[in-house]
Amino acid sequence: MDLERLFIVLQAHKGKTLGILIGLAVSLFVIYFGIIKTFFVIFCCLIGALVGKIIDDGESVQIWIKKNIKDFQ
Repeated sequence: MDLERLFIVLQAHKGKTLGILIGLAVSLFVIYFGIIKTFFVIFCCLIGALVGKIIDDGESVQIWIKKNIKDFQ
């Protein structure tokens, strides 16, 4: 199978390909670093993605935190 055909197949199955790569990465992190450190890295990545989304949306992080913490009270 040539490289161009491989890219066409991968393009058609983006979700499955991404899921496999994420599963592979998480399993390697668990093997090398342990479950607690792996969950910590995943948690930090999720927090970073959330802050990045807030910034991309043009909001201030402080205003977003105040607005959402007020919803919990």
